[in-house]
Amino acid sequence: MNSPWPRRGLYAITPDDADTLRLVARVETVLVAGAQWLQYRNKAADPHLRREQALALLPICRRHGVPLIVNDDWRLAAQIGADGAHLGEDDGELAAARAAMGDRALIGASCYDRFDLARAAAATGASYIAFGAFFASPTKPNARRATPELLQQSAILRLPRVAIGGITPDNARSLVDAGADLLAVISGVFDAPDPAAAVRAYLSCFDEARSEELPNE
Repeated sequence: MNSPWPRRGLYAITPDDADTLRLVARVETVLVAGAQWLQYRNKAADPHLRREQALALLPICRRHGVPLIVNDDWRLAAQIGADGAHLGEDDGELAAARAAMGDRALIGASCYDRFDLARAAAATGASYIAFGAFFASPTKPNARRATPELLQQSAILRLPRVAIGGITPDNARSLVDAGADLLAVISGVFDAPDPAAAVRAYLSCFDEARSEELPNE
C-alpha cells in the first residue's frame, strides 16, 4: 500500500449517532487513545446529516493524523476531501471511485466471505480488502461468516487485510495471528464502558504478536 497511513492497528467505525457534537466527542476519545484509522458510518442518517457529520470529523482526524474514510459513499468522500471511501458490493464500482478520488485515496472493499471478491478488488485498484463477519455481530446479526483461512489465503494479494464482525479483545488475537492487519470495530469500542481502555486492549493484540516474533536474545 503506497500510503502515508499506518498499515496495522485499530480501524474504528462510528456508531449510528444523530447527535453530531456527541459523536465528535466520542470519536475524539477513541483517536486520543490510539485508533489508527476512522470510518464514518451512519446508516440511519439522511444525506444532510451524513455530510454534516463527515465534515465535523474531518478536522479531528487531521489533528490526530488519522485517515477519514467514508462508508458507502465515495462521492461524499470526494466532495469533502476525505482520505478515502469504503465500498460494499452494492455501493458502486471501485474503479470509478479510484478514478474520481485519485491514486492516494484509501479505497476499501468489503469482500465478506469470498476470496474471489478480494482478488477482483485488488485487480481494480483497492487499497485494502475487508473480510467478515468473523464472529456474531450486534451491528449485523445476519452477516455472512468469514474464516481466518481467508486472511491467510489473501496474503498473496499483498494488500492490507481488514477483519470485521463481532471482534473483541479476547478473540482478536486469533485474527491477527491469521494475518489481519487492521481490526475494524464499532460496538466493541464505542459501546464499551471505557472506550479508551477498549482501544488499548485491541492494540495490545498487535503488541503481543510482535513480541512473539522477536528472536530470543
